[in-house]
Amino acid sequence: MLQEPQSPRDDELAAESAEEADAQRLCPRCNMHKPLSHFMKRTGKRSSKNARRGMCRACRKKTKKLRRPTAQENHLPEQSAAPAAGNPASAADAVRRTLAGADGSMSAAAPGAPEEEYPLQLPMRRLSRRPLPEPPPKPPGPDASVLRPTREGIIRMRGHTDKGRRWVQETDLETASVLVREFAAVVVNAHTIRRLYSNKKFKRYILMRDQYTCYFCGEYGDTIDHLLPRSRGGHTTPMNCVCACSLCNQSKANRSLEDFMEGIEE
Repeated sequence: MLQEPQSPRDDELAAESAEEADAQRLCPRCNMHKPLSHFMKRTGKRSSKNARRGMCRACRKKTKKLRRPTAQENHLPEQSAAPAAGNPASAADAVRRTLAGADGSMSAAAPGAPEEEYPLQLPMRRLSRRPLPEPPPKPPGPDASVLRPTREGIIRMRGHTDKGRRWVQETDLETASVLVREFAAVVVNAHTIRRLYSNKKFKRYILMRDQYTCYFCGEYGDTIDHLLPRSRGGHTTPMNCVCACSLCNQSKANRSLEDFMEGIEE
């Protein structure tokens, strides 16, 4: 029986699988180098073919087990004593007390429906006010006071993409001054500034600076959150961005730091 010749696509897939098997990644949780197959893939549009998420699969399972709520955290009523085996009335009362909510109403499940592993919401993490991270050392060069807009009233801003390509765009004097003051750009001349970080380099810098620790709750974090949201005039600078876990990042949303902490304390 004749074998069909392999297509170039099959050769590419075989080469990619061999390359993925040889590549390794450091897990920030257990500090062990593991193959890429032990990590979850990133699915973003800008993610490369070998992009993986922070923790390995084993550490993610351990973290989920630690976050499982108990009956007290779920605010379930405690049973003072186990129901007697031969007393059906006491057993029915125990079931009724368990299903009854805080207002005494019954919430019976549909017949034949599988029991939920987590009947109620997960408990909110304990948040605390932490000192803001220190700014990076001031890069050499003039400060923002030397900036002057061009005749068109703009400031030129240039930088590099994640793949090394140069880009140039226009901005206003106020934004350029904020970027320079908050150590995200340097002054090239009176009409031009240069961004210091690309997107990936900036995220890596913030996560390593905060040691992959959430600024709000102290748990493991692999996302970046703006203390002053961009919708309220904040910028992506080292002084306005901190490391955050996914739960705190989604809970904070577009609220400012003061509003978010006051809402939690109340």
